[in-house]
Parts: sequence; C-alpha cells; structure tokens
Amino acid sequence: MQANKENIDSIHRIDPESTGEMAGRFEELVHLLETESDERVLAHVDAFHHSDLADAIGLLTGSLRKRLLELVKVDLDHDLLFELEDHLRKEVTDQLSPKEMAEVITEMESDEAVQVLEDMEAEERNEVLSEVPDEEREDIEIGLAYPEDSAGRRMQTELVSVATDWTVGQTIDFLREEEDLPEEFLDLFVIDGEGKPVGVISLSRILRSPRTTLMREIADETQVIVPAEMLQEEVALLFEKYDLTTSGVVDGAGRLIGMITVDDVMEVAREEFEEDVLRLGGVGEETVDDSVVQASLKRFTWLLVNLGTAILASLVIGLFDGTLEEMVALAILMPIVASMGGNAGTQTLTITVRALATKELTAYNAFRTFRKEFAVGLLNGVVFAVLAGLVVVLWFNELDDRYLLGGIIAGAMVINMMVAGIAGVLLPLALDRMGIDPAVASGVFVTTVTDVIGFLSFLGLASAILL
Repeated sequence: MQANKENIDSIHRIDPESTGEMAGRFEELVHLLETESDERVLAHVDAFHHSDLADAIGLLTGSLRKRLLELVKVDLDHDLLFELEDHLRKEVTDQLSPKEMAEVITEMESDEAVQVLEDMEAEERNEVLSEVPDEEREDIEIGLAYPEDSAGRRMQTELVSVATDWTVGQTIDFLREEEDLPEEFLDLFVIDGEGKPVGVISLSRILRSPRTTLMREIADETQVIVPAEMLQEEVALLFEKYDLTTSGVVDGAGRLIGMITVDDVMEVAREEFEEDVLRLGGVGEETVDDSVVQASLKRFTWLLVNLGTAILASLVIGLFDGTLEEMVALAILMPIVASMGGNAGTQTLTITVRALATKELTAYNAFRTFRKEFAVGLLNGVVFAVLAGLVVVLWFNELDDRYLLGGIIAGAMVINMMVAGIAGVLLPLALDRMGIDPAVASGVFVTTVTDVIGFLSFLGLASAILL
C-alpha cells in the first residue's frame, strides 16, 4: 500500500542533528515578525511542529511575542495551547471568550482539558465549562473533582472497555464500527458487570487471537490498577517499576473511570524533577520570564533564612575572637573546614532526598542508610584530613606550631564530615516524617549544621591545644 503523498509531506521528521536548523527557523521567524505581513508569518509558522512553536513563543519577548500570540489565537491549535508554559497559556486564554475557549477545550483529551482549566480562576472556569457540551463537560468535571497532583487529576476518561464474555471477533467489529472512541489507544480494559476491571488486553494480542476467543481468556489479570486518589509521583514510580504503557484508574468503589498513559507519566516525571531542583535551590516556581520584582520576591524567603543561619555561624566564630587574634592563620583556614563539610553534606542530602522521592529509603532500611553515610563521612574525613593536614604543614612552614595546626584542621575535618553524613540523612528523614518536603528545607539546615560544627570543632580544638 502506498501512502498518500500529502500525508507524507505533512510528517514532522525529527532529526537529532536539526538544532541548527531550528535555530535558523527561529531567527527567520523573528525577522518575519519584525518586517513582514501576517500572512507571511502564518505561512512560516505552519511549518513548525506545535511543540517547537510553543518553544519559539517562549523565547520571544515583548511586542514580537504579543504579535505572534494574537495571530495564533485566531485559529488556535489545541495541541499548541496545551504545550505552552502556564504563564504563556494564560496570556492566550485571557484573550479568548468563554465560547472560544470552550471550542478549543472540546478538541482536547479530558486530561489535557483538566490541566488547562485547573489554572483558571473558579468563576472563569465555570463560564468556559458552561459552553462545553454536556458529555465533555461531565468528563472534565470528574477530573477536576479530584485533588491536585492525584491520579484522578491526570487521568483521561476516554478509554475502551469491553465485557468479559465478548469474543475477539465482537471486539474487533466494535472497534471498527463504533465512532465514539479515542483517536489513539494501545490497550483495552475488560470489565465485569459492575464496571470493575478484571484485566487488560493489548491490541496486538487481540489481533493475533482467533475471533472465537473470549476476552476473559486472553486478558492480563496481573494488570496494575491505581486508585484515583493516588499521588501522581507514586503513579510514575509504578510505571517505571512495572514497565507500563497504560494503567487503569478506579474510583473508591473499584469501578473503572479512566486511564493514565505513559506520555502523562513522562510529563509528571519532568515536572517533579524540575520542582525538586528549584526547591533545592530555594527558588520555588520561578521562570525565566518572571520580572525582576517577581524573581526577587520568590527568592526572598530562603535568602532571609540563609541570613539567619549565617548570623548563627558568625556568632559561633565570635565566641573565639580571642583565639583568632592570637593566630591569624586560623581565620585563613576556617573556610576549608566549613566548605568541605557543606559539600559533603550536600552530597549525602542529594542521595537521601532522591531515595525518599523514589521510595527507595523507608523505615526498613533507614538505619542501614544512616550507618553507610556515617562510614562514608568517616572514611572521606580521614582521607581529606591527612591531605589538609599536609597542606597546612607545608603552607605555614614558618610557624613553630605548624604540626599542631595541621593536626587541628585534620581533627576538625574528620568531625565535620562525619556530622555532614549524619545531618544529610537525619534532617531529610525528620522533615519527611513531619510532612515537610525535604527538597524545600533540607539544604539550608544541613549547610547551617556543617558550618556551625565546622567552626566550633576547628576553633574549639585550636583554643584547647594552641592557647
């Protein structure tokens, strides 16, 4: 069978080495927006894949972005609207009437529609939903009824389900004749008389089975079904663990109400990764498009906390001002101890937060993890203590007490790196137990602990030994 030439020409081929080509197309887009007519701009935009166009809109600024958004909203592609970043999507939706917005929403799958609508104000969302046909509106409202970041919010209600006593032949005829089916699907769900899933069947297995075979005979009963209230990150872990492409979603009564697909899970994984990275850096939900004031406000809280912890570390140093006056070399060496402890703590913290997020760290193996990180801190502390001690002896070779000074920094290094390993495990575990996201607060507290203990051990040993 020969494919239609028009369809072939419309295919967007993704070349791994096409970065330069995309950059050239973007530069041309900027030039057209600056100098050419709307028709020329739209003709150029038509050649973009909706994902690439969304990226291009995100890179544009000021009047150029505004002009392009005004052009695309006239005949808005629902795929493009979904791919836009949240703040850009709002720019578009703010310019659409409830009826226009409803037309776009209706073309989307229910999970995509839910994600677009959940960012709107309640009054605005209700106005849009009032313009959506009853059947589509009901599907969207089901998703919106579940908590944010839950499986119910991520699921799509469009799926294919058949009865246990159907044959393969009946199923194939149904798939060919039924018009109200999802455009794309890989699996079918087999349900009992109460609407509860009893198995899942891939399309490939259906096509390879005799027409007289009953669906319950070839259904995979080891399916993974998730409750609608399950957190989306936990769903993502299940997909990774069991190599899933599709998972059914059930309500409190165990009835099948939707499904989650692997593309949804990939998006969840990306969002969770970005969220954790931003939180570890103390910048919340900041984007590159935020204004100076917005960026400053989002960073303010944790910078204020950092100021408080820095003052605490300075107070510790102040306790040993007499010691520092007697030997200036101590002030020179203090950052080494604090820096090594902070870096070691950050390494342990990163491993612990990741293990908590992936459910690899539990109450069962928490003590084993603690022992391991304590041993790692001790081993690295001894190794770097020797290195730091040798550096100090060679560096301050004119001092009579250089060997004692080398021993002091070595001892402080061992103490601080052991404490770094302990804090990097215990603090995230404690925050998690209290219901606080470890990715948000752990970094500040671990750094504070290593700074305080580092200064205290180094200056304390110096006071006791040298003075």
